Amino acid sequence: MDSPAAQASVLDLAPVIPVVVVDTVDAAVPLARALVAGGLPAIEVTLRTPVALDAIRAIAAEVPDAVVGAGTVISPDHVKGAVDAGARFLVSPGWTETLLEALKGSGVPFLPGVSTTSEVVALLERGVREMKFFPAEAAGGTAYLKSLAGPLPGARFCPTGGVSAASAPSYLELANVGCVGGSWMLPAEAVAAGDWGRIESLAREAAALHCESAP
Repeated sequence: MDSPAAQASVLDLAPVIPVVVVDTVDAAVPLARALVAGGLPAIEVTLRTPVALDAIRAIAAEVPDAVVGAGTVISPDHVKGAVDAGARFLVSPGWTETLLEALKGSGVPFLPGVSTTSEVVALLERGVREMKFFPAEAAGGTAYLKSLAGPLPGARFCPTGGVSAASAPSYLELANVGCVGGSWMLPAEAVAAGDWGRIESLAREAAALHCESAP
């Protein structure tokens, strides 16, 4: 990946990956610009709305400093569509052998979702070391991830699902967590009103979390 994605991992781009649900393409570019200006370049656009691929395409074309990715990737068709639209990383809520093969063949970094120890071990067996831990809070939160660090030191996680501004620092303190995913910096009313200044401010606060949690 080119800068700023020319680092070893998407997990290292920022302490938080914003999880974005885009309802209108018109909002995609100014929203992405606000997040990037606030210090959050890696942006996960979830494939939950009919305009998601168009939003990814617009961000990829018009916000060069953004590292736009696709989330809620659950099929090989999703993989192909997202990469064709310009997604530079892929995130799934879970994985199957079929989906994993498509992710591996995509040519971009990916984070398959896990919520159990067996799923983590299965991915490690297949050479995958970076994963999404989902749904993080419901699946055991920081206590669960901390318990995995000893027996499974090779796995790194991006916890997503119920993570908030208040709980994010406790995740980021864990040695096996590279970043977290969340949407608290994207309040629905701010997005609806086009209050990009507020979103930039909230993104800046999120981007500063790595300083607070650094050893």
